Amino acid sequence: MTEQTLPGGNTVGASRIGDVVHKRASPWTPTVHALLRHLEDAGFEGAPRARGFDDQGREMITFMPGDTAGGRYPWPAWTFTDAMLTQVGQWMRRLHDLTAGFVPASGEHWFTGRTMQPGMVVGHQDAGPYNAAVVDGDRLAGFFDWDSAFPSTREYDLALTALWWVPMCPPHLAEGIGFDAPADQSRRLHLLLDAYGYDAGRQAFGAVIVQRCRRQSAVMRQMSEAGDQAATAMLEVAGYMEESASFIETLPDDFWAR
Repeated sequence: MTEQTLPGGNTVGASRIGDVVHKRASPWTPTVHALLRHLEDAGFEGAPRARGFDDQGREMITFMPGDTAGGRYPWPAWTFTDAMLTQVGQWMRRLHDLTAGFVPASGEHWFTGRTMQPGMVVGHQDAGPYNAAVVDGDRLAGFFDWDSAFPSTREYDLALTALWWVPMCPPHLAEGIGFDAPADQSRRLHLLLDAYGYDAGRQAFGAVIVQRCRRQSAVMRQMSEAGDQAATAMLEVAGYMEESASFIETLPDDFWAR
């Protein structure tokens, strides 16, 4: 079969052969594959399937067909529909409920170096529209690119998803991705959290988004300064997160009220 280079990917490139994606393996790949097999065994349909390694040592995962927002500006119209936002919240709740019971093998290795602790879930940690697979313009098939999955609280994973899907950014940045209804941000945030079934304090959740944005942008900048080319390519995203964190801190109390 012909090997087709896939677009995107800020860390490692990927190729498609038939219905299987081949990517350079990383130290955390075996742990991520164990997670994907756990989800497959549980009947979770919203993630690719791990299929081991090829004769070049590359990981093999099933290809997820569908439309994605990756590399397209403005983002597709489905990115901002209520129906899609609801599906994203439901998808993430199902993922977290299933991974709360995931027991990694000894020697677990995640992208961040964290380990699974009591009370944690394993989040996708990058479930934005650029990693979504959408079928027929209105159905979320799931998310690909699980390289950066790692254990965290539910809020920490959900925070990044809210950042991109609401989106929780200042109007001038929202305009760049095609979102032109900043007055609708509060309603959309609550729609996402209701779909997830989030029952904790919502103003406190806003603080988690700020924390996630600042922590991740700082890591990107540190890695770039150390010469990491992938991190350097992501410096625009770091700036987006920093501006969004400052914007979120200015939101009034009634923004967070259901």
